[in-house]
Parts: sequence; structure tokens; C-alpha cells
Amino acid sequence: MKFHLVQLPNGKNSHQSSCLKLFLSTLSLIFISSIPLGLLKCSHPPLASPNSSSPRSIELNNKCDVFNGKWVPHPQGPYYTNETCRLIINQHNCIKFGRPDTEFMKWRWKPVDCELPLFNATQFLEIVRGKSMAFVGDSVGRNQMQSLLCLLADVADAKDISHNFSSDMNYFKRLFYGEYNFTLAAFWSPFLVKSRDADPDGHSFNSLMSLYLDEADEAWANEIENFNYVIISAGQWFFRPLFFYQNGQLVGCHKCSENNITSLTRYYGYKMAFRTAFKTLLSLENYKGLAFLRTFSASHFENGDWDKGGKCARTRPFTSGEMKLEEYNMEFYLTQVEELRNAEKEGMKKGLRFELINTTEIMWLRPDGHPNSYGHSMNRNVKVNDCVHWCLPGPIDTWNEFLLYFMKKEFIHMMKNA
Repeated sequence: MKFHLVQLPNGKNSHQSSCLKLFLSTLSLIFISSIPLGLLKCSHPPLASPNSSSPRSIELNNKCDVFNGKWVPHPQGPYYTNETCRLIINQHNCIKFGRPDTEFMKWRWKPVDCELPLFNATQFLEIVRGKSMAFVGDSVGRNQMQSLLCLLADVADAKDISHNFSSDMNYFKRLFYGEYNFTLAAFWSPFLVKSRDADPDGHSFNSLMSLYLDEADEAWANEIENFNYVIISAGQWFFRPLFFYQNGQLVGCHKCSENNITSLTRYYGYKMAFRTAFKTLLSLENYKGLAFLRTFSASHFENGDWDKGGKCARTRPFTSGEMKLEEYNMEFYLTQVEELRNAEKEGMKKGLRFELINTTEIMWLRPDGHPNSYGHSMNRNVKVNDCVHWCLPGPIDTWNEFLLYFMKKEFIHMMKNA
């Protein structure tokens, strides 16, 4: 895939000024990457790689498939705790609400032929200096953003400026890192496309909804043009009953009771939603960012569905041979990746970049990482059996290790082609 130079935030400056800023930023990043993590600001002992005595620098192994590997014991524990990071919301704060075991925090992803570099908050913030990043999708995407906030908290404080942009500050978040002139946002859009309630009995956790598969959700589409990094994800909401509309006409439905409407699979709606999301990015005149698809994250309910007493009480990961990925999880994964690859080809013609963060099979091995009954509903002070979201700290922190890994690869590629 051909990458192109990203315009710096002060695009009105001269080309010489932009190059100078990029050069200085590069020098700063290379210098920072050479400093051991233990010398950087840190409120707890720095993580060490399971098979290396020191962290990897910004030089990356381009031949490494970081998604081919296994979870290995990591007794040093996580980057942060619920005591050192006060930003963890109750929905993900498993230790606060009494989870007795801690082993789920003491595993790390190990690729077969290389190391996945540790998350370096200073490197991350230097790369995004003067830029912006948005998580677009459902609450699992917001879960990843919460992880990122904790990973960055040792180095820089974020100011919550959500109230300046939305009246719904639970679902639409915007934070600003003044020292780095960096904005981090979350746009709630569980279907990525326009949707509305269609159940005559009103909205509930499993009520019927209408999706307009060829119309992007304006909640994010009208805001995303000037973001430098966009992480798109969606999944669990596509299991509910759905009407599908295209060109303003009802074309079919999933799990609806009407016999005179064409029955379509959930994968059809999923495919079209991602197609529309990627087409929207490709069509925006001023959008020049790097888009990531973070792939489908499976749930781990056992002995019943989420609304029928299902739980996820395991305390250790699966091994790769212990539990095969269920077919529907793979179908969701393949569906969205196909749409990403099509967008990638179109993006090459326009200088737009699309990247894959493949978390589907990796996270299927982590049934131990969910809140289960040790989390609280986001909107109600009640316990729920949550086998969809992830504890913080926990295995979801790995997603941001992947994110930084590919951001660094992009940054290095830009330098070589500047």
C-alpha cells in the first residue's frame, strides 16, 4: 500500500516550515525512543517484555506478523492499576467491584517471530502532537479509548472538553492534551450508518431497529473530516432484530417476524454498514487521515445468552487448540475485512490509507478478560453479567500496543518518503 505525507495541522504555513516541523518532530521521537522506559515519568515499575531485557526502539521489524502468536505469562503485571488510573469508569473497573483474581492482568501477547513493542506513552504523544484521533463505533470502541486514556495518564493529563461539543457526554467524548495540542474523541455510532427505533413497544436491549445501510450516521460523518487518525469498529448490535433500508426503500430484515419481507442475514447489514463507512471516508474532500479497522470482538457468554443467565467466569486464557473460533465470529471478521481491502484499493488512488488491527482471533483466546459480574451498567448502578466489554487494566490494553505499532510504522514510512 502506498503511503503519502500527511499535512501538518498548520497547513497554511509554507512547505519549508512544514518540513522543518516534521524534521524536528522526528528528531524528538528518535531521541525519546532511545530512552529506557524506566527513565520516563512513571508511577509504577516499567513493563519488561517477556523475552527481552529492554524495550524495542522505534525501529520495527517490517516482516513481522504481530497478529500471529500466543498469550504468554507476564508476572510483572499491567501498565497501570485502578488505583494509579482514576479515569476507569465503573463499567470496566473489575477490581473496584470485587473481582478476586488478578491473573487476567498478567498475560502479554507474544508474536511468533518477533516482539510486539511495549506501549510507550511519550512516543505516542510525540507522534500525535498537533493532531487528532477519533474512535467511531460502539461501546467496545469506547472501551479501547478508556484504555488509551489510562496508558497516557502517566505522561500527560487530558482536559475533558466534551461539553463544548455535545450534550450527551456519556456517548460523545472529546478530550484535549494541551501540552501536545492533541485531541482524542469518541463518537457513539453502534451501526456506523443511520438508524432509528422501529419497535412499537419502544427501545430496549433487544428491540427492533431500522438501518439505512447507504447513509452514514451523521453523528460521526459530519465531524470526522479533520481527524488525522480514525479507529472504526462495530459488532454486537448487529445481533438484534433489524430492518434494512437502501435508497429509502425497505429491502429486507434480520430476525423480524413479518413473513412478507425478504429475510437477510446479519452479515448483509454488517457488510453494507462498513462499505458505507469506508465510502464516506473516501468521499470527504478534506479528509487525509489514516483509518484503522479494529476487527470484530467476540463475546464469551457461557451457559446462556446475555439475557438468559450467561456468564464468563474463566480466569485463564484459552490455548489456540483448546477452543476453536465460532463460525459466526469468523464470518463477521471476513465480512468487514473484505470491505476494508476494497477501501484500501480505492484509497491508494487518493492517497488515503487504511490499516487492519486484527483482534478477533487474539481476543477469542481471552474469555478471562471480561467484567462478568464485576462491572456496573454505565447508566445504572446495578451489576450486570458483562461478557462483551473488557476489564481495565486487562487484555484490551494490547489493542493500543497494536495501534501504536502501526502508527510508528506509518511515521517511519513518511520519513523515508518525505
